[in-house]
Amino acid sequence: MIAEIAVRIAQAWALAAAIQLVLWLVQQRTKNAGIVDVGWALSFAPIAVLFAWGSTSCACGWAVLCAVVIAWSLRLGGYLISRGAASPPEEGRYVALRAKWGANASQNFFIFFQAQAALTGILSAAFIVPFLLEPAAAWPRALGATIAILGILGEAVADYQLLRFKRDPANKGKVCEVGLWAWSRHPNYFFEWCVWIGYAVYGWAFGAWGLLGLVPQAIIVGSIFGVTGIPPTEAQAIRSRGDAYRDYQKRVSKFVPWPPKPS
Repeated sequence: MIAEIAVRIAQAWALAAAIQLVLWLVQQRTKNAGIVDVGWALSFAPIAVLFAWGSTSCACGWAVLCAVVIAWSLRLGGYLISRGAASPPEEGRYVALRAKWGANASQNFFIFFQAQAALTGILSAAFIVPFLLEPAAAWPRALGATIAILGILGEAVADYQLLRFKRDPANKGKVCEVGLWAWSRHPNYFFEWCVWIGYAVYGWAFGAWGLLGLVPQAIIVGSIFGVTGIPPTEAQAIRSRGDAYRDYQKRVSKFVPWPPKPS
């Protein structure tokens, strides 16, 4: 079983690496490294199809999960494209990296893009097991799929609210505090985490091997809180919005949606 899982992870990594190589070549011309995020999001859909194509278990155990992964991947990738991640101007955090790396930016971004591909391969472990084993129980699959779907819907609502806010010229330079953003500074990250929790719960239906889904979920939480999620996002927000965002930080929950403190 370990060997089979390792092979699937290697296949996912190779597919993601090929996608990110193409996107790195694109950013060489456009000088917009934000396209790496689009590649990361959209890579999971073909990976799910790859796992389905090579599955050794009944489709009754993985069909719903496969559909959820594809829906999540395409929804998130489509949103990032609509937000402008694949077109100029380059997002602030990547502008900062490009300036920091200077003459080494090209090679460092290559490493960065391929690191994202490696991460994609590792995270795909969250939903490998259902494609390899028969389910032992039904309720974890139903519960996990429900949590993941609610996460997708919540993330879609948060993304739409933010995109609509930013597209209004009257809001230029202001902090978004509409809808879910009035209860959480990062509702998109919270609901993203819910999606991965859903994958982990779904895996419980497949016995001890299903617990493998907890590892990617932990990586996602660690990334949100310590690497590419909240820290650089809030640092950029403070640079662009200053005291207005600092006031927002004092009043609004960092992650879990919660009623805000009074002004």
